Amino acid sequence: MTDGNASLFSLAAYFALLSLLAVGGANATIPEMHRIAVDAQRWMTDRQFVELFAISQIAPGPNILIVSLIGFQTAGLPGALVATLAMCGPSSLLCYYVSRYWDRARQASWRVVVMTALVPISIGLVGASAYLLAVTIDRTWQTGLITAATAVIGFRARFNPLWMLLGGAVLGLAGLV
Repeated sequence: MTDGNASLFSLAAYFALLSLLAVGGANATIPEMHRIAVDAQRWMTDRQFVELFAISQIAPGPNILIVSLIGFQTAGLPGALVATLAMCGPSSLLCYYVSRYWDRARQASWRVVVMTALVPISIGLVGASAYLLAVTIDRTWQTGLITAATAVIGFRARFNPLWMLLGGAVLGLAGLV
């Protein structure tokens, strides 16, 4: 953990800005969260970040849990609260006000253009998040192979991805990775 007041202010500032850039959800901002938390502010290591991400994805609840965990790692319970409120507050207010206007512009031609443009932006941001997590954790050929196999199976198969997570855990417990 780092200095309390400075960390709380930094958490609020960074996550309030990320809140407005989270097109496609909180996971779309994972690369920037990583850059801030690991590279810029040095609140945690690469490994800690990936572990917090894994916990946030396997835990029940919204995928925004990563924000709370980063805040907690940085400044304890106050950090978790500040980071979560900063990530949720600005985007919620923006969404509220934009949605009021959006409903009135149902027949506007620019609305279709905006909706069409947001799809590839969201996909690109989420893809960048997946790439960042893969290069952060895949340090050996075995882990790279597991990541590639999981991605292929995830795209092709129609079963719960938690089974793949369980398979990775078994490989880890067996000492194979």
